[in-house]
Amino acid sequence: LNIEKRLIANHEHNEEKNKEKLITLLNEGKNVGLVSDRGTPIISDPGYVLSKHAIDSGYNVIALPGPTALIPALISSGLSPMPFLFYGFLNSKSGKRKKELKDLLELKASIIFYEAPHRITSTLEDIYTVFGNRKISVSREISKKFEEVYRGNIMDVIEETKDVKGEIVIVVEGYKKEDTISDVNSIDLVNEYINKGYNKKEAIKIVAEQNNVSKNSVYNEYHRKNKE
Repeated sequence: LNIEKRLIANHEHNEEKNKEKLITLLNEGKNVGLVSDRGTPIISDPGYVLSKHAIDSGYNVIALPGPTALIPALISSGLSPMPFLFYGFLNSKSGKRKKELKDLLELKASIIFYEAPHRITSTLEDIYTVFGNRKISVSREISKKFEEVYRGNIMDVIEETKDVKGEIVIVVEGYKKEDTISDVNSIDLVNEYINKGYNKKEAIKIVAEQNNVSKNSVYNEYHRKNKE
């Protein structure tokens, strides 16, 4: 476009320093634009520190809509679009990631996460461990040549996405209070099958089928009672 303007690189590691440069430029009467080489600034991208500092200093901040992966991922997920929570990236360490997920466990809104391809399997496994076998979608390379969307229950999608590459968006269905097993102790039933040689996943599936309830219901009840 033959636009030639001064460019200042803005990253997480130098944004605190850049906010003073920003105010200096604004005090000189200049207009400053915050742009991104991909995606939208501030949405899982640097820019919040600058924007907040400009607002706090009395300057007007306006936003123009730009490309962002979370909305297309939600639209194409097949899951309820309203309400939804955009969470961004979970912690890269499994223990901290599970703690974050536990805080989101009973949220009824669809939840949107960003994730890197080398962590997709471990992240989906942690989501399964905390949330149970909910419905999800995993989108990769949105708006690009090799765009793909995987939909289904978490355990099915884990198998399909082990080798995916590119930028990834996960959409998880919200919490649903399901029918629970009545007049039976799910922990005893599941343990009974585990003692017979079944693994936990298989035991939960059998108990769910025998009692005509969802696997999620048995899974959540089993783990809830194990914590008591």
